[in-house]
Amino acid sequence: MPEIPVGAQIFDVVFHPTFATVYTGLLTGHVKAFAYNEQGSHKPSFSIRPSKSSCRGLSLNQDGSQLYAVGKGKSLHAIDTRTESIDTRSGAHDSTINRVKHLMPWLLSTGDDDGVIKLWDPRQRDCIRTYNQHWDYITDFLWLDDKKQLVATSGDGTLSVMDVRSKKSEPISQSEDQEDELLSIVSIKGASKVVVGTQLGILSVFNRTSGWGDCVDRVPGHPLSVDALCSLPSDLPNVDSTSTILTGSSDGYVRAVQILPTKLIGVVADHGEWPIERISIGGGVGQLSMDLEDDGSVGKSGQSVNKSSASQDDDQHESEDRRRQWWVGSVGHDETLRMTDLEGFFREARLDEDGKGALGVDARDDDSDIEEDDDANEGREEKEEPTDTETPEAEVEEADSDDESDSPQPKKRKRKPEKDPLNAMKKQKGKNSIAVERSFFDEL
Repeated sequence: MPEIPVGAQIFDVVFHPTFATVYTGLLTGHVKAFAYNEQGSHKPSFSIRPSKSSCRGLSLNQDGSQLYAVGKGKSLHAIDTRTESIDTRSGAHDSTINRVKHLMPWLLSTGDDDGVIKLWDPRQRDCIRTYNQHWDYITDFLWLDDKKQLVATSGDGTLSVMDVRSKKSEPISQSEDQEDELLSIVSIKGASKVVVGTQLGILSVFNRTSGWGDCVDRVPGHPLSVDALCSLPSDLPNVDSTSTILTGSSDGYVRAVQILPTKLIGVVADHGEWPIERISIGGGVGQLSMDLEDDGSVGKSGQSVNKSSASQDDDQHESEDRRRQWWVGSVGHDETLRMTDLEGFFREARLDEDGKGALGVDARDDDSDIEEDDDANEGREEKEEPTDTETPEAEVEEADSDDESDSPQPKKRKRKPEKDPLNAMKKQKGKNSIAVERSFFDEL
């Protein structure tokens, strides 16, 4: 499992949608980018510090040209990933901004520690709408593109749904108090259902057709809080990506869980005793790959500056998609970004389901070896028994014993030499046990 040390606690991680680059937001306020290749090798791409306060959240636009960063400084930073230039909107919120989410080409959302949600147009300096239905911090966002709806989860125990097409500063729906902090959210089953991670470790399932008032199902199993959820890419081979998600818990494990039907597939990554903060999946290829040599084809920011390579034809894009390798990036409190091969994990999980052990050895082979040894011992014991003269009756008895030795005979071995009942009585322990000699019965 490749590990990328960053030198500080990581609050958020995002992957470039096209290039093999991953971005991290750190406690020190730095935003660090790393390029990686198919083997998991990495090298720093760039490191900038838009604010001296901690960076709490990151989000990339659709083509990865703009990286939005928020944090304790209450400002919204737009970073150009090609030139590293920073456009800052100071005082975007009145309190610490905890989460940012890019929604559409000219729309993004932010949520702060006071529960305030704001919508922004990157072309304007001021926000275009403000929502105040929550009174505790905003934990996560989910964008439903079919209805152009934004779903927000909060520490106040409720989630709210906002239609960004409406000019009203009120949500179209808000759930009842779930009596637990809602920490993360992700969609499944083609966005027909929504899974929410809670502080108690329960996954709450909401059905959009049944409304947002209350969850329709609860999935227990996590021993501690579920702080991060992540959906799988739709083109991941041999995996039901519509019902399988990744969960990050405070116990330090990143798990793959199937919902409806519910099934724990396995542990994807282990951060030890450090809680999981965020999970992200990326499979970028192209100019930022480590396969490129440092011959000037990669600019200062790590982006390609060769215009001819940027204008690739469709056939080349299709070939790159075919060799795409998906990586899971998980971050905790251990100042390390852990990269896990997602396809390799599911490949090993399928082998385990087929009856193979961790080393790929079938456990049934060991059982058959034991049975063969028992049969061989039986044959040796039969040969050691004394026989009389060769008669037809003796041959029949030997044939019977051979037929019986083909099947397991745990009981026959117990009575192979018949024990003397008198000797057995001598071995019994107790106050009423007596020792009897053979000569006593001979005289009767």
